Amino acid sequence: MEGVPEQFCYEQDRASFRHLPGVQGVELYRAHITHYAFEPHTHEAFGIGTIDIGAERFRYRGEQHLAPVDSLVLMNPDELHTGESASEGGWQYRMIYLEPQRLAELTGESGWWFDRAVRHHPQHAREVSQILSRLWQTDDALAIDGLLLSLCDVLRPHARNVCPSETSARHRFDRVRDYLRDNLAERITLGDLSALMSLSPYHFQRQFKAQYHVTPHQMLMAFRLYQARQLLIDGMPSAEVAAAVGLTDQAHLTRSFAARYGITPARYQKQVRQSG
Repeated sequence: MEGVPEQFCYEQDRASFRHLPGVQGVELYRAHITHYAFEPHTHEAFGIGTIDIGAERFRYRGEQHLAPVDSLVLMNPDELHTGESASEGGWQYRMIYLEPQRLAELTGESGWWFDRAVRHHPQHAREVSQILSRLWQTDDALAIDGLLLSLCDVLRPHARNVCPSETSARHRFDRVRDYLRDNLAERITLGDLSALMSLSPYHFQRQFKAQYHVTPHQMLMAFRLYQARQLLIDGMPSAEVAAAVGLTDQAHLTRSFAARYGITPARYQKQVRQSG
């Protein structure tokens, strides 16, 4: 069936990505999911979207959220989350991923932050959906710039600016996050990580989960798969990507990538390199 990702078990489930030509730091995504449940994954970008049909349930920052139709979904960068249907017939939605630097360039403001993951605001949700739809349909640079600025205007009432003390604050487990990011291709044990914090493996994992709501392995896999996306965008072959991010082989990459992003690495690479 045309447009259905190879990994989905149900023909009703479909997803696609698009990069805007000549525009860095922006990725578009749209999908209609009936049965698929996404494993924890992350984006080092703001994830902004709308629910056009149905409802989505997802775990974000340790809590379960429900996003019904006409809702805005507002996720901050680098936050692990899941996703699954919460309605009969699934949910249809659109997303745009804006890297923080790109958002700052568009708005002239740094420190945007969303304190609520879901806002039920039919008017703004429909405006965002229309803007995202138009972005899918144009390659015109001036039109794209105007639409992105219109998007920022709609979102501005839902964002707050983080004060310098908040943006500079670091949790003590951030050194573990940094270690995971810096050693994606290495064999990492729980003993390695707990030693960084001078804790037993048992107490380390308990405290880590209390802070981040995922296990160290789930976070490592999220980081590996996000880096895999960047390498696929650059055109690296899947087999080389798997080795570069510490996965066993290309099959391991395909299974893990599909579980988190709802699309195979090969199809993702084809979509974003054709549209970018």
